[in-house]
Amino acid sequence: MSRGHRWFAAWYDRLSAAAEASYMRPVRAEVAGGARGRVLEIGCGTGANFPYYDEAAQVTATEPDPYMLERARRRARALGHRLELVQAVAEALPFADATFDAVVATLVFCSVREPGQALAEVRRVLRPGGQLRFYEHVRYGGLLARLQDAVTPVWRWFGAGCHPNRDTPRLVREAGFRLRRLEMTYPLPPVPPMLLARPHALGIAEAS
Repeated sequence: MSRGHRWFAAWYDRLSAAAEASYMRPVRAEVAGGARGRVLEIGCGTGANFPYYDEAAQVTATEPDPYMLERARRRARALGHRLELVQAVAEALPFADATFDAVVATLVFCSVREPGQALAEVRRVLRPGGQLRFYEHVRYGGLLARLQDAVTPVWRWFGAGCHPNRDTPRLVREAGFRLRRLEMTYPLPPVPPMLLARPHALGIAEAS
């Protein structure tokens, strides 16, 4: 289990406050708010998606970092949400096959150690026809992708394991999902360091 990143967790909500007040609000309303039935959120962080879930959804949320998880628990209590919180890595989900109707992941696959294995686990716990609903910053095409590759070792150290160069839509397809929707946006300004995490992908994929 993850030893966690105490200081990153302590500062995360402050670092992301501007994004949460602007472009992330409609993203979370779409990605998390559109999930129905039995819902699993992987890598819930400090619980930023929690206010957006439909009241009828039965939500289970996982997070490997104990410091993030504690903040998520506090947020859930403050909101009065009766969701289940579990400390677990995305590569080894402690749930039976075909348990969930939807899996939600926002800014998660950039930091999992083995994204292919994590996606295989997501597919395993989804029922046939279930949805993977995700939003990620992703890899550029062309020369800027090489720049992302070059800075990844330093970026990972500062960003608690985050990889700016992950091609998550490709990985989703390779894991056997059918992408039903994929929208690319560029919400961050084209200046360093935001330039390196500027392409964002919102996707809805279906498990076969």
